[in-house]
Amino acid sequence: MSTDLAALRPYRNAVFDNRRWAGFKPRPRDIFVCTPPKCGTTWTQAIIASLLWPDGDAPGSVQMLSPWIEFEVFPAEVMRATLESQTHRRFMKSHTPADGIPFFDDAQYVVVGRDGRDAFMSMCNHIERFKNELRESLNARAAADGVPLMPGWDGDIHGFFAGWLADGLMFQHIASFWERRNDPRLLFVHYNDLKADLAAEMRRIAGFLEIAVSEATWPAVVERCTFEAMRARSAEIGMFDMAFEGGAESFLFKGTNGRWRDVLTAAELEAYAKRVSETLPPDAAAWLERGRNAKSS
Repeated sequence: MSTDLAALRPYRNAVFDNRRWAGFKPRPRDIFVCTPPKCGTTWTQAIIASLLWPDGDAPGSVQMLSPWIEFEVFPAEVMRATLESQTHRRFMKSHTPADGIPFFDDAQYVVVGRDGRDAFMSMCNHIERFKNELRESLNARAAADGVPLMPGWDGDIHGFFAGWLADGLMFQHIASFWERRNDPRLLFVHYNDLKADLAAEMRRIAGFLEIAVSEATWPAVVERCTFEAMRARSAEIGMFDMAFEGGAESFLFKGTNGRWRDVLTAAELEAYAKRVSETLPPDAAAWLERGRNAKSS
């Protein structure tokens, strides 16, 4: 069985294209990490890799083991061949909203969120450090196909914020999965909760995915996924030099929250709050801002 695109809403720009799901052949117990950009995607992929290979002997880098299905940098046939060749339990990444991806009966979906203002600040660094030659290559193809381009970085963080907010894909992404929040195939994970108690959140993820890890191994499994450890073993995470000036130090940049407080103006914060209220129900908005402790905050 392969994926039928007919029922999926199209999502496409210079960087990703959900038509690449065509020909995808699911397997029982496939795992999909589903996030808006800059919300802890790579972190969650690294966590799942650490759980699947608790002895730290994963057979490749996290990003090669767990490809981004829609990513336009690698040919779709290469991505599919990579997945077909894997003999371990597969785990893949997607940045597409829920109405643009297939849902398989025996798959599991880990949905990761983060305060949009923090995701925006991380996106600024992402766009600034993205290699111009790769951006130009992606944009040339996108222009020929008439789809949105990847923006460059001119240092105007306020102008970039206005465009990011107007695009609204992050909120659309969260809203689409929030509608499915009672589906037992979904687990919601929040960046704040990962930062507050990484071990506890990793246990939640392991329990959801039904991955057993011995108690003796747990400390190493968790330590491997701290921000500092991921930076120190960046070659085991991905080939960051391919796309980013400065490599892993640019991509795994700060891992912190709250930097927007010294950057965004009162008017921008008001516009952000208005956009959130227009696109997300109150419980989803509270979760996006604060995570699992939203109800008690």
